[in-house]
Amino acid sequence: MKYRKFGKTGLEVSEVIFGAGAVGGLLINADDDTRRAAIRIALDGGVNWIDTAASYGNGKSEEALGWLLSELPAARRPHVSTKTAFDRAAGDFAGQAEAAITASLKRLQADSVDLYQVHNRIAASPGDVPNALTPDDFLRKDGVADAMRSLVDRGLTRHIGFTCTGEADAMREVMRSGRFESAQVYYNLLNPSAGRDMPPNWSAYDQENIIGAAEEGGVAVMVIRVLAAGIIATDRRTGREGGVVLNGDVASDEARMRAVLPLLSPSLGQRSQVAVRYALRNPGVSGVVVGLAELEHLRLAIEAAAMGPLPAALLERLDALADSDFGLS
Repeated sequence: MKYRKFGKTGLEVSEVIFGAGAVGGLLINADDDTRRAAIRIALDGGVNWIDTAASYGNGKSEEALGWLLSELPAARRPHVSTKTAFDRAAGDFAGQAEAAITASLKRLQADSVDLYQVHNRIAASPGDVPNALTPDDFLRKDGVADAMRSLVDRGLTRHIGFTCTGEADAMREVMRSGRFESAQVYYNLLNPSAGRDMPPNWSAYDQENIIGAAEEGGVAVMVIRVLAAGIIATDRRTGREGGVVLNGDVASDEARMRAVLPLLSPSLGQRSQVAVRYALRNPGVSGVVVGLAELEHLRLAIEAAAMGPLPAALLERLDALADSDFGLS
């Protein structure tokens, strides 16, 4: 396993991050022996970070991590990050933040976490985007950034970050404020817009190279949905695909994947491994959060990081596909 700098925090993160979310759901749904095995495989493979959220399984993911990590000696425990979503209409962001992290820490059986993140979308006008906060909500006096920073000051979290989905200009404003140390960014080979400029005819969600903006500001990037909620990895559907990005739909991602498949060969690894290796091509990426439904998914992700970069010829062909909007426009 290789490690990368986590922005300006002084931490280093494994290229593969254990995703304890609901799409894969392993920590939420598996039996206890399987969950123990997942933690062991991850740590033995060099994974040093687990990412969860209060909303994953309505707290079940955090609860599972609480007892799983308590079984480990302190020296072997990985970094842990978790998240909360704010209710814009309720106001009192400081009170919301304190209540949320107190509940998360209780479930995690911890006194603090390494990273605490805002789990809302970002938009200029929240009425157009469900569960969205505006840049002003984040950055004004007594806003979300102040509320999150107060948690650092009290020792409840070492660092703060946010989920970087929503409208590109609004996300960029928060990114460039310097108030947050990390961002979780939607980035994969079907939609690479977070890591590059896209052509004028690009028909999908366009994040306008937000990873470049993060790199300029020293903000760590944790890639999310590297498998496009499983669409890249498999033709099986769970009903949990989509739902993260604006203007996203499963059918369009499936069409893009059909254009990618002829470029792949067994020598590149499995489809999920190509996806992980693709995301790691970007030097602005600190680590890739991989959601897990089975232990084999974790093994494949760890192996993928060890395989190293994808061949330059394949990357050129994937870039050309993106330049053509995958033939969809």
